[in-house]
Amino acid sequence: MIYMLAVVDWLRIHWLHVVWPLLAFLAAYVVGLWLRRLLRKYLQRLGETGKWEGYVIVWQVIKTQVLVWFLLLGTYIATYISIIDRSLKSLIGKIIIALFIVSVTWVIARFVEKLLRLYLAKEERLKPSEPLIVNIARITVGVVGALVLLDFLGAPTTPLVVLLAVAVLVAALAFRNVLANLLSGFQLVQSEHIKVGDFVRLESGESGYVADINWRNTQIKALDGNVILVPNNRLLQGTVINYGHPLKQACEPFRFYSRLNLKELTGLKARNLAELAKGLREVPGSVIYYHTHNFLEEHHYLTPEPANDFALWISDALGNEALGERVASIDTFDFSTIGALRTRIVGVIEEYLSKKNDNKRTAPEGREFHFIKSISVIIPTAYIAHDLREFVEVLRKISTNSLYYHMFDSKLRLQKGVNDFSTWVTDCVGDSDLGERLAYLDPYNYTMENLRSTIIQLIEKRIK
Repeated sequence: MIYMLAVVDWLRIHWLHVVWPLLAFLAAYVVGLWLRRLLRKYLQRLGETGKWEGYVIVWQVIKTQVLVWFLLLGTYIATYISIIDRSLKSLIGKIIIALFIVSVTWVIARFVEKLLRLYLAKEERLKPSEPLIVNIARITVGVVGALVLLDFLGAPTTPLVVLLAVAVLVAALAFRNVLANLLSGFQLVQSEHIKVGDFVRLESGESGYVADINWRNTQIKALDGNVILVPNNRLLQGTVINYGHPLKQACEPFRFYSRLNLKELTGLKARNLAELAKGLREVPGSVIYYHTHNFLEEHHYLTPEPANDFALWISDALGNEALGERVASIDTFDFSTIGALRTRIVGVIEEYLSKKNDNKRTAPEGREFHFIKSISVIIPTAYIAHDLREFVEVLRKISTNSLYYHMFDSKLRLQKGVNDFSTWVTDCVGDSDLGERLAYLDPYNYTMENLRSTIIQLIEKRIK
């Protein structure tokens, strides 16, 4: 009670020393509200005229801080005209100015961030680097603001600047690869030699579409669906073939398959031509397939390729080179069905037997002809081609089993005398001329790798 009476007596005597600081604070607050309203109308009007989009950003950033600044100003004036101790006035004044520096630093950082995002959003080339650029700008403004604040408070800033420089140097050495990738990424974006959506082939032989270019690496989506991450520095220093944007897409993508051939002994065997002809008439079509098509695939590396297993046995085991040559002259790939191929082989052998009694010629023991059945297992691969460029890139990667399936087995499967490649190019890509060239390729005249190279060359000539 006595304390309250003392306060009342002090206020009665020194009321002006309280009223004037309070009036100064309120006046600063009112002026702040008034100027804030005027500033809002002015900036909104400028923003609506479209002279500069940044006016809207300025208002978004300072609309709250303007009032804070005037409150700090009112507090500073009230403190200055009050009767409190001079040393306390100095301390409060330093605190107010320090808060003002922090507020201004925050406003500048926010303004720079929003302004950068506004302009970077319009530059497709710089979009991948937007987070990095914005963070660097914010850190820079923060460091400058911190140095100004420390200098105002009387802290020695020279050692801090030196320490900061040393820290930057150490960081540059420690993260030199990161910096190299950053600079390389910026150069890639600015030069536009490689852009998102381009189809590229790397020095390592990998290929795909550029999915993203960020500050550390470039993401390439390969044709098998995998994503390849290439450091920007390596991409810039290495040899990269850029084919540009995709070609006209096919109405349906081409899905690559492969197949494995298992073999199974039937238990049937032949010792002479009569038994061979009889066996050929009775065995399943998979046996004929194994000793013709599959035989060629297994010996694709030989030049010229041997014709079929039957001709080889007749020449080597029976020593009948004349008939062996006649059976070898049968072009396996002229027949669109196994049944037609079987009829032709049996016909050549029986015609020979009808003219010459050569049934006494028997294979030595251990060299009988064993009929083997082929069992095919079809396997889907990860590769899908949507246009001719993707198609030719996949051709470089697929196995010979896959190539054989689409080029050789397809004739038997489609029974049209064409292959999967020519059918897709004609029907889905709409290039009948290229499709016809692929259809009339005679695989019998090539090894598998030569056939692959020939197809690639035909397609590359068309897409250049």
